[in-house]
Amino acid sequence: MTNVVFDNYNFRQKSTGEVHHIFDVVRNKFVVLTPEEWVRQHVLHYLIYEKKYPKSLLAVEKEIALNGLRKRCDVVAYNRDGKPFLLVECKAHDVNLNQGVVMQILQYNQTLNVPYLWISNGVMNYCFDTKQGGIKLEKVPDYFQVV
Repeated sequence: MTNVVFDNYNFRQKSTGEVHHIFDVVRNKFVVLTPEEWVRQHVLHYLIYEKKYPKSLLAVEKEIALNGLRKRCDVVAYNRDGKPFLLVECKAHDVNLNQGVVMQILQYNQTLNVPYLWISNGVMNYCFDTKQGGIKLEKVPDYFQVV
């Protein structure tokens, strides 16, 4: 398991009736706060505030074409040349990070061909280096390490 501990980030939140929203600092708007969105927002804050990824080089719910279908990647990080290098798949905290999740991110990576893959459910985190045979990494790379 990759060593990731999410901090208690200061999220902007609001409620409309019974629906709770959280502010997405990358998309610059409020989005419905689902269990998966909770993980995605923690991942984004971790990348920006802990790992120093420029938020301008992050894409959320990036649409890709895969075998004639449109799919959405949770988070894609780009280098300064605009080339993707990290793909993140987020799941709700009660979703097991099993072989199916690994196969999903590997399928997405057929299109993006990034060197780093990260799957997270907010409790468990696994980061892989695809250029070194898919080995598990001890931690998510800092931005300056990969650009």
